[in-house]
Amino acid sequence: MISVEDRLQVEAFLYKEARLADESRYSEWEALVDDDMHYWIPLQEFQEPDSDQVSILNDNRTRLATRIRQLNTGVRHAQLPPSRMRRLISNIEIEKAENGEFFVGSNVVLYEFRRQATKELEVWPARVEHKLRWKDGGLKMFSKHIFLLNSEGSVRGLSFII
Repeated sequence: MISVEDRLQVEAFLYKEARLADESRYSEWEALVDDDMHYWIPLQEFQEPDSDQVSILNDNRTRLATRIRQLNTGVRHAQLPPSRMRRLISNIEIEKAENGEFFVGSNVVLYEFRRQATKELEVWPARVEHKLRWKDGGLKMFSKHIFLLNSEGSVRGLSFII
């Protein structure tokens, strides 16, 4: 069981993280990330993070920083102009480990309007698992695993932070 205070702070973190990603405010989003971050989108439904199977994305902190630098250049052609995005987060479940870290699971639906060439609305339903810890007076995420509902189907261009 976690305290009401912890729940409110973890939920506020999730909502802020989603809003910053939705608004393509990647440098501010990156400030929420800890040094040992693992950002992963598996290809298979029951794939393990440490498996040697191909993943859609499997970024450590360095690769994630490179991705964010590319997005911040403003010349990432797949995101010119940037997609408009909005996320809905529900079914938030929070567990607190003995060391004070939080394991957070939630259901997320991301709506992406591709303003580039296609003018299509993409829908990205997923189960998302965050691992959070307190550091320097605020919560930082050190793991974000995104289990896309359609991961084994057609996944067209994830040229943004999901």
